Amino acid sequence: MKLIYKIAQNEIRSLFYSPVAWFLGVAFWILCAYFYTKQICHFANYQELGTQNNPAFEGFTTSLTETVLLKGGLFNAVIGNLYFFLPLLTMGLISRELNNGTIKLLYSSPIKPISIILGKYLAIVFYCSCLLIILSVFLIASLFTIVHVDGGIVLSALLSLFLLICSYAAIGIFMSSLSTYQIVSGVATFLVIFVLSSIGMLWQQYDFIRDLTYFLSIAGRTERMLRGLITSSDVCYFILIIAMFLCFTYFKVKGATESKSFSKTLVQYGTVVVVILSLGYITSKPSWIGYLDMTRDNLNTIHPNVQAIIQKFDKKSPLKVTLYTNLLGRGMEQGGLPEQRKSYEMRLWEPYLRFKPDIQFEYVNYYDVAPGDSSLYKMYPNKSLKEIAEIMAKALQVDLKKFIGPEEIRKRIDLKPENLRLVMELEYQGRKTFLRTFEDGGFWPDQMNVSAAFKRLQQSELPKLLFTSGNLERSIYKTGQREYSFFARDINNRIGLINLGFDCDSIDLEHQDIPNGIAGLVIADPKTTLSAVKQAKIHTYLAKGGNAIFFGEPEKQDILNPLLAEVGAQFSPGTLVEVSVNETPDLILPTITKEGFSLSDNYKRERERLAAGKPVVQGGLPMRGTIAVYSIGNTDFKPFHILKTDSTRATYNKIGKLIIDSVPPVFNKVLGDTRQATYTTLLGLSRQKDNQQQRIIAAGDTDFLSNLRQGGGYFTVSLFSWLDNNRWPIYTIQPAPLDVLLTISNSAAETQRFVFLYIIPVVIVLIGIIVLIRRKRK
Repeated sequence: MKLIYKIAQNEIRSLFYSPVAWFLGVAFWILCAYFYTKQICHFANYQELGTQNNPAFEGFTTSLTETVLLKGGLFNAVIGNLYFFLPLLTMGLISRELNNGTIKLLYSSPIKPISIILGKYLAIVFYCSCLLIILSVFLIASLFTIVHVDGGIVLSALLSLFLLICSYAAIGIFMSSLSTYQIVSGVATFLVIFVLSSIGMLWQQYDFIRDLTYFLSIAGRTERMLRGLITSSDVCYFILIIAMFLCFTYFKVKGATESKSFSKTLVQYGTVVVVILSLGYITSKPSWIGYLDMTRDNLNTIHPNVQAIIQKFDKKSPLKVTLYTNLLGRGMEQGGLPEQRKSYEMRLWEPYLRFKPDIQFEYVNYYDVAPGDSSLYKMYPNKSLKEIAEIMAKALQVDLKKFIGPEEIRKRIDLKPENLRLVMELEYQGRKTFLRTFEDGGFWPDQMNVSAAFKRLQQSELPKLLFTSGNLERSIYKTGQREYSFFARDINNRIGLINLGFDCDSIDLEHQDIPNGIAGLVIADPKTTLSAVKQAKIHTYLAKGGNAIFFGEPEKQDILNPLLAEVGAQFSPGTLVEVSVNETPDLILPTITKEGFSLSDNYKRERERLAAGKPVVQGGLPMRGTIAVYSIGNTDFKPFHILKTDSTRATYNKIGKLIIDSVPPVFNKVLGDTRQATYTTLLGLSRQKDNQQQRIIAAGDTDFLSNLRQGGGYFTVSLFSWLDNNRWPIYTIQPAPLDVLLTISNSAAETQRFVFLYIIPVVIVLIGIIVLIRRKRK
């Protein structure tokens, strides 16, 4: 061991007595200083402008630790340029000895080859640690520059960088042993690093080779650690790569003193490769992988609510996920190509494999078109479906033999309701459900969608919403602008109720009774008077403690008011008016009240801000053609106001017909118009009934969750979540980042930039010159 240290010390002296080490050190400092100060100055300038001109400015919306130090910042730049530095350092480690002939002296000495290799390797690792010390200077500076830096993710990123440097050094020392020419060794190191970085993209269409190249690829190994997630598989990968190339170096150096046949040498190298790949396979199995989330708020770990659902799965019963890919359908190029499977498994499913490692994956490729869909036949005239599939397969460079035809896929499963697009089928203990992809920026389902699918597999009874029909109400099956299909049953809507765990159906109360156990009854803008039979059934349902939502519209108040009177609410006569410069007077912009933020955990951050005494900035929820809702207080229901008009907008209630395509309407008290500070446009009511809470919602507008308005977004989800006693959906709201402010001004940031980028590099250069001159004199 002492001999190894002596060799390492000698190599370190050689490094620091050469201009290359000092040059690379200065270059590394400038690289770090440039990317660090660039981001700091950018955000300091914006922060100064924000604080001076915007009183409501409280910080940036993203984590400055990630933005300045990680993604697009310091660490990302260092890792992206690291392969320029290491080959220049390692190219002469052994090739210099070979070129000078001093390697023969080492061979003739009692020093073992393993001591030579480890000593030189430790020396280069020491120098690389010096580079990390340079990087740490900027990390220490960030502690005094960024408020509440997430230290855990920074330590994780440092570990990833250290392991990557050690791996590059091991590759470099092996390449250095192959040639007497240092430049050849340097170029060879570049090539090997390039191959290891790119091999993960090669031959991904072949199943066996895909797993092999994925393990060998070094490209994404630091990605998880840069996000703050340390996994045993990534750490083992770097250790195995280091061990493999050090073994190769040992064989090469040791082989120079021995006479071995080519076959024996090949067996040596092959044995190491097989052992390394075997260990890599074992350490990459989901059941063997350990995880450590270093982020402050466990951002790389699925939400505790989702973890609780996964814990309910029987550990002895596996979860099977089948990905159905249609060569002629949507989503094929986003996630259905064979070369995308590893990315699909790791990016989408790895967070869940961490808690349920027995998830099984199956892939079914097929080609088919929906009945009556002639678009492809028009695009490719006089071609059969198989001929069209052959053209598409050739365009996407896939083997059509791996895709089954329409007849066979239709025998297996009916995918027409899923529009024959890319979709996953989950199967557990005989139960099945679909998990969909979406045509938006995210494409893959998020935690809310996945958790809803998991709960569907675990529960035999799901929350069901029934929408009344028969009186021209809004339909959840029609796709017209006024209808409700988008938020209720549209499978392409990520936050559609069907993708969040709810079942939605219609009911004609003239011929059907309201079943027990439903999540809620929805009466959405009936245009004609409800029959006595329907009213009686609704009265009975409400009397038993059933939940319901009533959506009203102007001139139709009398239809629903008799039902609302039973729960202590009423729709006001008339129409609310807000006269503005740019919009018609029937557009109202009510805002969510403090009580309204208690609807669901979707507003968890807003509630936290209110609890801390901070204001909540929100825009109005557009409602066009709205009536006021009020509580009459003659029942045991407790009202709470969810949406109210803004007192600064001078809203008033106009009696009579509202004309919106002429001059602005004028307030006329004589005709019955009334004005008050605020009006409630959405009212919630609740009471205790038979050991459970009955919940009612009365909305003065029906169009805000129509297809034209894209279903009302997350506010609509919150309404139905509250109606279902917040059992569904499973919210996965992450805490707001704390590191959103800088402690320095723009001028201080510019000063820091000048010192880091110009002064300190000059000082390092001067120190290097002094050391080299003194060495030369000696």
